[in-house]
Amino acid sequence: MARHGRSLGIDFGTSNSAAGYLAAGKPRLIRMAPGQTTVPTTFFFDYDSRRTLIGEAANRALLDGLDGRFMRALKRVLGTSLMHEKRQILNRRVTFVEIIAEFLRRIKDRAEAEAGMTFDRALSGRPVVFHGAHDPREEQALADLRACYLAAGFREVEFMPEPEAAAIASGALEQSGTIGLIVDVGGGTSDFSLFRSGAGGVSILANHGVRIGGTDFDRSINLDRVMPLLGKGSELRKAMGPGTSSTPNAIFNNLATWETIPFVYTPQNRRMVAEMLRLAEQPDKLARLARVVGEELGHDLAFAVERGKIAANGGAAQSGILLDQIETGLTAPLSAEAMAAILARHADALAQGARETLRIAGIGAGDVGQVVYVGGSSLMSMVSDTMRAQFPAARHSFSEVFTAVADGLAIAAGR
Repeated sequence: MARHGRSLGIDFGTSNSAAGYLAAGKPRLIRMAPGQTTVPTTFFFDYDSRRTLIGEAANRALLDGLDGRFMRALKRVLGTSLMHEKRQILNRRVTFVEIIAEFLRRIKDRAEAEAGMTFDRALSGRPVVFHGAHDPREEQALADLRACYLAAGFREVEFMPEPEAAAIASGALEQSGTIGLIVDVGGGTSDFSLFRSGAGGVSILANHGVRIGGTDFDRSINLDRVMPLLGKGSELRKAMGPGTSSTPNAIFNNLATWETIPFVYTPQNRRMVAEMLRLAEQPDKLARLARVVGEELGHDLAFAVERGKIAANGGAAQSGILLDQIETGLTAPLSAEAMAAILARHADALAQGARETLRIAGIGAGDVGQVVYVGGSSLMSMVSDTMRAQFPAARHSFSEVFTAVADGLAIAAGR
């Protein structure tokens, strides 16, 4: 007979999610797929089978060209009016609260099947900020996330800042007296937590966050490298009279932003792109835009940018963004140096975020003995280079960057 009332720690992420519970004093993460303890936070609504696919199955459906609607980065919609707007998906009118709840419900079901117990309560990670300090959407974002968990079948939900959970999992409890900084750079936010470890556990000295993450890195690269190949910044002849005007930026901005890509494919946008193509000074570029909108290839582009980013970050000799899905042989060059220049403003914002965390705690950079990196986007060399410049005397460590938050939440949920 299943036991009841246990708490499940859940790291619901912008790009990837994980969950776990405490077993025999240690965190045990749920297997989301064979050999995998994380799952992409992605959705694919298959128009043919009428099924909702999540995770790797959703990614495969998109890349295989199945007929349907793909969504990613819905965590960034929390706190906005989009969360509660009903939209037609698979013959149902649903809100993003219901869509995210279905994702969380599947995690809950998988955890209960694997653990042989019912999880009535959830301890959820949360970014230090969803949108920004003092942003009026902060309170609504937390209320939206709570509503998602309750709709998923949890009776109770509590929240813990994600970097605080990572501090618990970092082994800080075994390093009494150490002052450390968690740098948690995820898909949608970058969070900082200064902590002091001691006999009584981890004491959080200051939390701070900025709304910058891997999806923002992708967006900046996309706008700088890919969108000009689709006509961004090119000229359109005026419909009447002489002269030209620049292409409107809105459609390119939306195509380059993970969470707004699904909203690009409207009849109004299709008509606008057709008119832009008719008036284009460089019709070859606008023809590419017309194909992307007409064949709904925005997410294919976004994944291509993500792959190019990873290749450039790894120092690949022939780095570039391969765009064969638009035009055979089309590539947007992307060297490590070019990417560093594109992401420079994000590096500055991260440095400022770390300094603000120190200011809040009243601690100098020289007092920080350890910097712990968490979140997949913390693997970007831009992130560690920036932090090493801020904390040159500290020990910098990468350990379980993808699952540290889930490990810490599992430990805390069990206690």
